Amino acid sequence: MLLFCAAMHGAVARAFSSPAGCTACAALDGMRFRASRHPLPGMPRNRSTAKGKWMKAAMLPVALVCSVLCLSVRPALAATDIQFWHSMAGPLGEQLSEITGRFNRSQTQYRVMPVLKGPADDAAAAALAARPGQAPHIVQVLDIGTAAMMSAKNGIKPLAQVMADAGEPFNAAGFLPALSSYYADSRGRMLALPFNSSVPMFYYNRDAFRKAGLDPDKPPLTWPEVKDAAIKLLDAGATPCGFTIAWQSWYLLESMSAWHNEAFATRDNGFGGTDAKLVFSNQLVIRHISFLSSWLKSELFSYAGRRDEAEAKFVSGECGMLGTSSAAYANITRSANFEFGVAQAPYYDDFKGAPFNSIVGGSSLWVMAGKKPAEYAGVAKFFSFLTQPGLLAEWHQQTGYLPLTVAAYELSRKQGFYARNPGADTAMQGMSRKHGALVKGVRLGNFPQLRKIFDEELEAVWAGKKAPKEALDTAVTRGNDLLRQFAKTNKFPGTK
Repeated sequence: MLLFCAAMHGAVARAFSSPAGCTACAALDGMRFRASRHPLPGMPRNRSTAKGKWMKAAMLPVALVCSVLCLSVRPALAATDIQFWHSMAGPLGEQLSEITGRFNRSQTQYRVMPVLKGPADDAAAAALAARPGQAPHIVQVLDIGTAAMMSAKNGIKPLAQVMADAGEPFNAAGFLPALSSYYADSRGRMLALPFNSSVPMFYYNRDAFRKAGLDPDKPPLTWPEVKDAAIKLLDAGATPCGFTIAWQSWYLLESMSAWHNEAFATRDNGFGGTDAKLVFSNQLVIRHISFLSSWLKSELFSYAGRRDEAEAKFVSGECGMLGTSSAAYANITRSANFEFGVAQAPYYDDFKGAPFNSIVGGSSLWVMAGKKPAEYAGVAKFFSFLTQPGLLAEWHQQTGYLPLTVAAYELSRKQGFYARNPGADTAMQGMSRKHGALVKGVRLGNFPQLRKIFDEELEAVWAGKKAPKEALDTAVTRGNDLLRQFAKTNKFPGTK
């Protein structure tokens, strides 16, 4: 009988690998009742016998196990699933999974299910193109996809509305102003939740600076100073390459324009409507691209690729200086075998008022339309969890992304993070400078395709196939063709 009891307990445990677990319990409970009336073959049929009483006692633990397991299973079966499409692979994806896991364990009503969907622009396009009922609840979208999401009309549900309908507290004013304004519509309502946001930064090899006779506590502030430092690095044999850059379109064109309060496009850089036109082929940008192209032959400047390939050149010690995102801080900290410094992006000091505020890059979380109220309530609850100061401070400190809210920044400061990691707050300083009219960012339609055009034309300059002005003029012309196509069928809500 001991073997029988053990087998019954095992059967109960196995039953809970399927949703029919509680049904199995009911059957086993009925079996207990029948066993007390109809013993197994060879046992007396007299219910008053000791063996009959033992049989009832033997079945009692089975019923108790069933009851406990049923109580633990029912809440999980009742959880509302929230589909979350994202584009974070590797360590960042692992951290995101850990965050969603913590939310899921913190309550039993909702279950967020993160799904890696490839590049963020592809995930956004797939979400917008999905058939009714097949789109996710939440999708991560690059900043360059903001215009497309805003123009989706009935394809999205504004963040402010999601939070209000669910009765979840939400303070848009608590976010960093550059973020809340970028993701707001013409009425000031936040449409999406900033998530992994960053600004352009300048990194330099302090060890190489010392070897070249440069002061590691005085990084170059202007572009002519960057050139002078690159010459000294190469002359001293400190590094074989002076300077390299990642995300060239964002860093050299869009951010460069905002850093000097120069227009990148008409209509307030696209914030005023979808009929904006590119105008960045101007004195500032032509001068800058000409400046960099003149460095190529001597290796003062080395081009590595369109995305973050340049970061490998820096952490390997090949290039002594790097222009890239503030989000690279965590990876550089892990990978570099030398002491490095962090500074704000260089500028031209002969432009009046420069430098101005940095513009924000990165991704945000958008909520798709067509879901049930209970599901939107789960999204709102998850967003409230994500925006806790403690969690945002942790995300900021572990990844290098911006802290997103003033409260998360202050908490990081009080925890001593910036004191222990000199330069980690430089990105925040870059967002606390002068607020020019053109520093909110760039919001244009077909932006992923525009970036490809910009990259192609810049690469033609680096390869010596085109002069800087010719390439930039061509980029503007090709880009405006795409913008006209977008404007024919799209319009931002609340704009004329």
